[in-house]
Amino acid sequence: MPEARCDADAALAPLAAGDRDRARTRYRSIRRATERLAAPLSPEDMQVQSRPECSPTKWHLAHVTWFFETFILRAVSPDRPPFRPAFPLLFNSYYEGAGPRHPRPQRGLLTRPPLAEVIAWRKAVDEAMEALILRADAATWATVAPLLDIGLAHEQQHQELILMDILDLFAANPTAPVYRHPPAGGGDGSPSAAAPLDWHHHPGGIVAIGHDPSAGFAFDNEGPRHEVLLPPFRLASRCVTVGDWLAFMADGGYDRPDLWLMDGWATVQREGWRSPAYWRRTADDATAADDPAGWRQFGLHGLRPLDPAAPVVHVSFYEADAYARWAGARLPTEQEWEAVAAEVPVQGRLLADPDRDLLLPLAPVPASEPAAPLQLFGDVWEWTASPYRPYPGYRPPAGTLGEYNGKFMSNQMVLRGGSCVTPAGHMRSTYRNFFYPHDRWAYSGVRLAEDV
Repeated sequence: MPEARCDADAALAPLAAGDRDRARTRYRSIRRATERLAAPLSPEDMQVQSRPECSPTKWHLAHVTWFFETFILRAVSPDRPPFRPAFPLLFNSYYEGAGPRHPRPQRGLLTRPPLAEVIAWRKAVDEAMEALILRADAATWATVAPLLDIGLAHEQQHQELILMDILDLFAANPTAPVYRHPPAGGGDGSPSAAAPLDWHHHPGGIVAIGHDPSAGFAFDNEGPRHEVLLPPFRLASRCVTVGDWLAFMADGGYDRPDLWLMDGWATVQREGWRSPAYWRRTADDATAADDPAGWRQFGLHGLRPLDPAAPVVHVSFYEADAYARWAGARLPTEQEWEAVAAEVPVQGRLLADPDRDLLLPLAPVPASEPAAPLQLFGDVWEWTASPYRPYPGYRPPAGTLGEYNGKFMSNQMVLRGGSCVTPAGHMRSTYRNFFYPHDRWAYSGVRLAEDV
């Protein structure tokens, strides 16, 4: 397989190491973490697409490579050809300014190029990128460095998507495949006790929201930083648990239209929802709806018993909103959530060190102690009551990369925090995730709020 040449040589020159070495180390670490996530999968696993919203692992491996080739290598050297002429068409996602692209619902039909060629492309781009990082002259590096930050953050986003999408694919398989077995000492599946629900009081007032430019990298949709006026409120000390959700189900939560937004109720009827996504009834259908023994939950560890103390996961915004109404509470706004989370250390549990094996649980775990607030980072993305809209004064970046976030600011809802499959670099109090209100394949859960 011919290797892609580094046509940036005209802009390359020997340069002392320093931050370049650190940049190369980080680049290698994140790229290798992606490949380790794909390592448990067969070529057949990596080919298939479970539904239009999901993508095959092979496509993810190729798309993130296309991103570096298109927005860095070919931007620095416009005469550089793509690794294969058809690859920009096949592996562009939604960037209109980058040219035509293959339809998203048909990515699973791309049996060619074969996986081996995608891996060879990754290797070639990695060699060219590392040469560019180490040898670019000062002016070129000033252009490349911020693009590198975006490219690496983009790849980390796709690390989470790989796990989300393979879970959805495996869930469609009646043999319940296991992506990775639980780590030794990870428990025997026996129920654990939930931490008591407490409330964290916030006095409200004028609060600064959004990314502080002095705090390092953030996506454009996290700013500009601005002030908001918050009335006093209370935020639940932990996430809503599986046991809490079983009580909601037993009380007819999926049968009561008074709890649901109109679009949510229509979705429940159309989709036949009776539980969170990936829950399966056991053979004993006579078991009460609120008995954990009557259910199993499918996850990356395979089909496992429910843990009533663990955060409920894979619920839509519509379900989260209905549960909050049933509980006599509401969902927090994203500004309320951030005002509390800004005072809490980020403690992600996955990929904190991408160079080690992924031995930590790929599932949310129960809150460890009755203190407030817990689980803001590293278990489930938490639905908020806020629509995904631009902050005051927001302007998308110029050029094709301006399509990254801004054009999606319609008809979606904001989630905050980070999940058990979120790389640690994506967990910060200002990070704004967003999905459509009916989506359930993300690792999404619920935290309640109350007015004071």
